[in-house]
Amino acid sequence: MNRLKECSLVLLLGLFALDVSAQHHISGQVIDAETEEPVADVEIFNDETGKRTYSDREGHFETDPLPAGAYRLFFYSLGYEIVTEPLIVEEGDVNVDIRLEKISRELGVLSVTDHRDQMFAMKRLREVEGTAIYAGKKTEVILLNQLVASVATNNARQIYSQVSGLNIYESNDAGLQLNIGGRGLDPNRSSNFNTRQNGYDISADVLGYPESYYTPPAEALQEIQVIRGAASLQYGTQFGGVVNFRMKRPDRSKNLHWTSRQSGGSDRLFTSFNSLSGSTGSIGYYAYFHHKQGNGFRPNSGYDSQNAYTHLDYQWGEKTTLALEMTYQHYLAQQPGGLTDAQFYEDPVTSNRERNWFEVDWKLAALKLDHEFTAGTRLGVTVFGLDATRKAVGFRTNRVSQQDDPDEPRDLLLGEFNNWGTEVRFLNRYKMGGRNSVFLIGTKYYQSRNTSVQGPGSAGGDPDFSLASGTFPHYPNQSDFVFPNRNAAVFGENIFYLTDTFSITPGFRFETIDTRSEGDYRRINFDLAGNPIQNETFEDNRAFNRQFLLLGLGLSYLPKPQIELYGNLSQNYRSVTFNDIRIVNPSFQVDPDITDEQGFTGDVGVRGVIGNLLSYDVSGFGLLYDDRLGEVLRPEYRRNAEGELEETGRVVRFRGNIGRAFMYGLESMADLNLAEAVGLGRDDVGLSLFVNTALTRSRYFESQVAGVEGNQVEFIPFVNLKTGVRFGYKNWSGSLQYTYLSRQFTDASNARQNKNDNQSGIKGAIPDYDVVDLSLSYTVGMVSLETGVNNLLNNMYITRRATGYPGPGIIPSRPRTFYATLQLDLGF
Repeated sequence: MNRLKECSLVLLLGLFALDVSAQHHISGQVIDAETEEPVADVEIFNDETGKRTYSDREGHFETDPLPAGAYRLFFYSLGYEIVTEPLIVEEGDVNVDIRLEKISRELGVLSVTDHRDQMFAMKRLREVEGTAIYAGKKTEVILLNQLVASVATNNARQIYSQVSGLNIYESNDAGLQLNIGGRGLDPNRSSNFNTRQNGYDISADVLGYPESYYTPPAEALQEIQVIRGAASLQYGTQFGGVVNFRMKRPDRSKNLHWTSRQSGGSDRLFTSFNSLSGSTGSIGYYAYFHHKQGNGFRPNSGYDSQNAYTHLDYQWGEKTTLALEMTYQHYLAQQPGGLTDAQFYEDPVTSNRERNWFEVDWKLAALKLDHEFTAGTRLGVTVFGLDATRKAVGFRTNRVSQQDDPDEPRDLLLGEFNNWGTEVRFLNRYKMGGRNSVFLIGTKYYQSRNTSVQGPGSAGGDPDFSLASGTFPHYPNQSDFVFPNRNAAVFGENIFYLTDTFSITPGFRFETIDTRSEGDYRRINFDLAGNPIQNETFEDNRAFNRQFLLLGLGLSYLPKPQIELYGNLSQNYRSVTFNDIRIVNPSFQVDPDITDEQGFTGDVGVRGVIGNLLSYDVSGFGLLYDDRLGEVLRPEYRRNAEGELEETGRVVRFRGNIGRAFMYGLESMADLNLAEAVGLGRDDVGLSLFVNTALTRSRYFESQVAGVEGNQVEFIPFVNLKTGVRFGYKNWSGSLQYTYLSRQFTDASNARQNKNDNQSGIKGAIPDYDVVDLSLSYTVGMVSLETGVNNLLNNMYITRRATGYPGPGIIPSRPRTFYATLQLDLGF
């Protein structure tokens, strides 16, 4: 494996000869046209290279070395008109002074937004960003500073409102975990997306347990990048694609920038977010501490969370940047359990679980090196690691209405996740046939060693996560496993510009994956009186090694500068390991022969902007699944004393490779500047309307499981609608949002809902529901006030049917709640 990494690095450095021709700089000073004072922290964007730089405290700026040619620079600064400066670089450096004109009318609401994106809270990634290629892919970027939303509670329904087709589970009212899916992918802990922070993995185990127990607070984010399934070539094999959380960057215009946000709300919600940012010399820094606590809207649902993050970067000369990032999160949450259908319709905020607890401890670290050989040649190296635990203890029978016996042991799950990896990317812009081309090659090595222990927990009611095997030796659910995994990949893409307006981007990814299971489990059988008659320990050591090649192709056509027709087709692959096979869950069983998923994802669409009037993206998609993982309802089987399978008389969800499925649909997002449309023409007034619609169909067209073929795929509402208005006047701004999801099934057998069910709550569809959210904000100087009402109409609905924690059973929606935030923003 070391030889593979060495060879890959040599390949990166030797594939292309670097451009060593004469290089020049564009430099100058940015000043205020009225006061003649320098303007700091102006963003200067080079349209040709895609690079950004910033003016210093004296207004001075200097670009990276550039070869001779024509360039166009854009100068952006809050409160100033945008300046576009075309320049010709021939021989020697170029020096230019830029005078920025202040926006002549009162800014009002725009004082808290960036002028160039004032009406649109969503943008798309450029064809090339850093050392990544996004040409021909469906990309969506959420700009957090453009949102008026309940960010203090990480309200995903509002934050992700303009990302097409997302299905969101609202499993808790604290926003501690993100649960998003789409296109028929299970939203549970976003496990069908590759989740990253500043470009590196943050889930428990990318290969064997890709669940995201850690989600950064929205208050710390600059933007959220969502790249759909075609991202499988550059980022790995998840069908959903990538969700990349980009944290706020150091404020280099100040020595110290302090932001403090204090929030309170319903159910004794309290959050405190405090961040420091700035620079000194060549060192930039950004750090925050975030505390959140509350009681929850149901009994037995309190939580307490601490989260800290530190980013340090060092500008090592003109071409090299070194950055170190460290993240820590710990939270403890009491879980009220799920409900049966009968319980939900009788009292949706009740709870009959007092002894269920959940604890997460997450430690992340990353070291990043970015080096530019020339303006068009760049190398990025990232080394990252995770040391984390997930602990759960409680009573979770599939008879949800059954009362918990305080004298009985609780089921205890202990998971430790230790992994590290390195990713190297090399990007080169070059000429082919007189036209520009962009080449990307990269490698990734990933290694993890996770442990999973299941056994009896204490009979108490406190958050005690210690094993009680000595006290309860005949507890039936006991196992102890280690899961060592290794993965190495080589990937590449190349943009070929066939004309000035048309490009194709072929790509590949070669993977080698080795997953293993080492450990044992116990099988204990009882007679009718409950006495143990069999107690055996079985070893279960397995190895699964595979290699495969993924291919893809992207197309992009720009008939006009502001319109793009795009399309892509990529192979996808999702690795399944043994991590959850030996965890005994009373509500569902896992096929011990479960294996990987594979298939294709395709998109075709049109996107663009019409001046400052309209931003839009309309696309169709198709997703083909082979060996799709799914769940069906079937009788529960257990082995008797003779080792033979027999029915227990209960019904459980059975998880395994269900069959071949196809999902297809239409996704559209339009953001209309109503103020511009009706001719208000004032910078102190803002009014816009967005409509985000996804219409999705699906079918299992082949299955070896009886009763599945021809059924709809689970987790797919046919209609997924989010729409709303954003409005503002002077220093006031606000948003009103409406969300509607039609009925969706929760298993491949398409079980219907039974409102009279008073046993499990895990069976049945999720009925359609709608919800309205209102948010308001007022800013004056360094002080901001935010408030809002979530679920304004107080609708109660089923948000999911959980088979494990935080259930099992129905997880109800949060009722009407209020929040308020006070923010202070100071810079020195």
